[in-house]
Amino acid sequence: MWSGNIRLLLVVTVFVAAPLWAAEVTVYKSPTCGCCKKWVEHLEQSGFEVKTYDVRDVVSYKVRMGVPRTLGSCHTALVDGYVIEGHVPADDIKRLLTQRPRVSGLAVPGMPIGSPGMEQGNRRDRYDVLSFTADGVTEVFATHQ
Repeated sequence: MWSGNIRLLLVVTVFVAAPLWAAEVTVYKSPTCGCCKKWVEHLEQSGFEVKTYDVRDVVSYKVRMGVPRTLGSCHTALVDGYVIEGHVPADDIKRLLTQRPRVSGLAVPGMPIGSPGMEQGNRRDRYDVLSFTADGVTEVFATHQ
């Protein structure tokens, strides 16, 4: 009896979780940016399918997608209707896709050392992942030490 219930729970859990890990991320980045490539690898290792587009003017994509200027970083991405700006950890993107808050997206302004794609040995700067809305309201979504 219990084993049947556990199996059903596992099947339901896999069925419900599967679309999250199969979510496709579309990334717009400079063709010469090494940290962007590392961030893409981080997403792929976390189960995301990633399409990358090397573009000459990343800023025009940020403007088109409504990224506030103060939240800018080196690459901009789209996933399931959300904008992802900068070195946002994959786990935070998964949480965003699970919780589905009414925001435009997530951003890690600048390029903090220790964020995915910005690893430099043992050094890890504290940084916040911010959610943002179309009218520019930001809130801390996650803090990383």
